[in-house]
Amino acid sequence: MPEHNPTAEMNWAGNYSYGAAAVHHPRTEGELRSLVAGSGSVRALGSRHSFNALADSDVLVSLDSVAADIRIDTGAMTATVGGGTRYGVLAKELARQGFALHNLASLPHISVAGAIATATHGSGDGNPNLAAAVTGLRLVDAEGNIRTLSRAGTEDFAGYVVGLGALGIVTEVTLAIEPAFEVAQHVYLELPWDAVLADFGAVTGRAYSVSLFTNFAAGAIGQAWFKQRLGDGRAAEFPASLLGGRAATEAVHPVPGVPALNCTEQLGASGPWENRLAHFRMDYLPSSGAEIQSEWLIGREHAAAAVSALRARSEEFSPLLQVAEIRTIAADDLWLSTAYGRDSVAFHFTWFRDPAAVAGAVRVVEEALAPFRARPHWGKVFSAGAAELAPLYPRFADFTALARSLDPVGKFRNGFLEQTVFAGTGPSHAAG
Repeated sequence: MPEHNPTAEMNWAGNYSYGAAAVHHPRTEGELRSLVAGSGSVRALGSRHSFNALADSDVLVSLDSVAADIRIDTGAMTATVGGGTRYGVLAKELARQGFALHNLASLPHISVAGAIATATHGSGDGNPNLAAAVTGLRLVDAEGNIRTLSRAGTEDFAGYVVGLGALGIVTEVTLAIEPAFEVAQHVYLELPWDAVLADFGAVTGRAYSVSLFTNFAAGAIGQAWFKQRLGDGRAAEFPASLLGGRAATEAVHPVPGVPALNCTEQLGASGPWENRLAHFRMDYLPSSGAEIQSEWLIGREHAAAAVSALRARSEEFSPLLQVAEIRTIAADDLWLSTAYGRDSVAFHFTWFRDPAAVAGAVRVVEEALAPFRARPHWGKVFSAGAAELAPLYPRFADFTALARSLDPVGKFRNGFLEQTVFAGTGPSHAAG
């Protein structure tokens, strides 16, 4: 991980300095095509919320100057949106017209194309990650040509969606939408581990989306957030006491001691989906950014065993931990999705920004989760390389073959992708 360089372009958290001399902001798709065609090594830069070198390149391109053209097709129940559009902007416009996405990530500030390229997710036993909603893509390929792809008409479409930026620069995304709905968010404090793990599925199935916040060292889960979708047929009640924990009487932030001003509304007050499914409000920054994040997904059937494995080694990593979050995600068919082919549980770690110490903590967590074939989030900090990752994804080789066929000279690859995906199997313009 590069040293912090205050004169360089930085990621959101300030733990990574991009190697590119400048970030280009094309105003039109035509300008982007010319830039890509004339570059030897180029990648797209989204909301800068990756915590590793995934986005880096000799030439970086941001789509934030391209107009956020949101087009809704009520017959097909889809929305087509510019790849650089933030989810919070999209959600607000969909809600204004009476529609919704199936889910949101913790942060509404992230870009649509960047989130789907890395299999970023929200939560919920029945909710697949954000990329699973993609029905179409428009991208600029290595020669600067436009490719229009769809789930209905493109062979191997499932290989394109979670593309890690290695297949081209996505300019538009078409997403499945649904009628708008309301959500009430209930928070409980200090739920004993024994009560939660006695029937983990009953806990995560109690609401449309559930998040458990912990440091793994304590005997209880610090907070449990239940996002109840009104009218979805679930009969669960949210009394003053639940699973040995108590209902919060004031709004809380997931990180202990941090004011809840930037969090979405809690205390069981119902309201529009776009103001509840994310943890944080679009009109506030979620934190100062002084953090590093890691995350791993495993098969949901191993949830209790994995929690026990992490708790057994918590003394080795919890001092570096601001908070950890446990969520569930439904399976999908996207080749490099961390939830490919299996209903999953995710273990997310928000570390203090101490890169050297976090590297050691990451190795401890990876060792604890290795027996469960843990897949790391592509945009967060992990140490595994292609040799370790390839066996975890049944379509891994198919993806690398697809990438080589679309970009034989490696224009969209970088050093990070060479290490974690391509393992030196073809020409690469390594950056960063």
